[in-house]
Amino acid sequence: MNELHKRIFVAGHRGMVGSAIVRCLEARGYTRIITRSRDELDLTEQAQVRAFFAEERPDEVYVAAAKVGGIHANNSYPAEFIYSNLMVEANLVHESWRSGVARLLFLGSSCIYPRLAQQPMSEDALLTGKLEPTNEPYAVAKIAGIKLCESYNRQYGCDFRSVMPTNLYGPGDNYHPENSHVLPAMIRRFHEAKANDAPAVVIWGTGSPKREFLHVDDMARACVHVMDLPRDTYAAHTDVMASHLNVGTGEDLSIAELAQLVSEVVGYQGRIQYDSSKPDGAPRKLLDVSRIRGLGWTPSMALRAGIAHAYEDFCSEALVA
Repeated sequence: MNELHKRIFVAGHRGMVGSAIVRCLEARGYTRIITRSRDELDLTEQAQVRAFFAEERPDEVYVAAAKVGGIHANNSYPAEFIYSNLMVEANLVHESWRSGVARLLFLGSSCIYPRLAQQPMSEDALLTGKLEPTNEPYAVAKIAGIKLCESYNRQYGCDFRSVMPTNLYGPGDNYHPENSHVLPAMIRRFHEAKANDAPAVVIWGTGSPKREFLHVDDMARACVHVMDLPRDTYAAHTDVMASHLNVGTGEDLSIAELAQLVSEVVGYQGRIQYDSSKPDGAPRKLLDVSRIRGLGWTPSMALRAGIAHAYEDFCSEALVA
């Protein structure tokens, strides 16, 4: 079969990452990309997922569907975060095995690592310490996803892979004023402050935590790159204790530095203040990306250019009420 005619199911194609994967696949000439909206297929319902796989028989599956959010959302809806994510990944992995899917890629999150993991965080740091409390339920679900893939590989000889992205941003991001991640939240906040000529913008926490950011189009390229690797090549760069690959830039900056950068891109001239009564989250989350670099992938978009790209998308989509 012509590789470009593989039947590829992208779960979560309307989300930021899923839509970027679809764009990447289309740009590379893949012609049989399968998608379903949430209304068409509830991934938390096993019977629906089983019927879908029996009908469509995909050759490859990208598990980009997930319930995601920032600190506020994770703190407010812990039951929803752990339940929804566990159900989605369990159904997709299990039914992929049942229907004979040749290859699957599961997308996790850097929050799988211990709160105080040695920096930069290598794949081997998984399950070596306590998680960050503010998003522990979500992190536990993502760890379970890695172990699902690993277990089906060990027991059934499947070729199910996992990648752990750092903080992502870009077109299709969630700019909700309360439930979004830090970078899109800043884009919206500084945009509104500029539009309203507000004298100051208040940022949650102290501004001292350090974070790493990757443009979603770079993440999509990494996903397709990892999925297309020969099985032996992928296996040679992972092991039983770290059956996943980190994906990031290998560089980070403080929240205060990020706020300054976003304000410059947006063109906001006012003050930046910090509310230390709000949680900071983990003090630092920088990924060790040496393994995926060794497999021939590197990011292509610098942070300032990426933020400018995201801000253009934010404005063009008229996401501000």
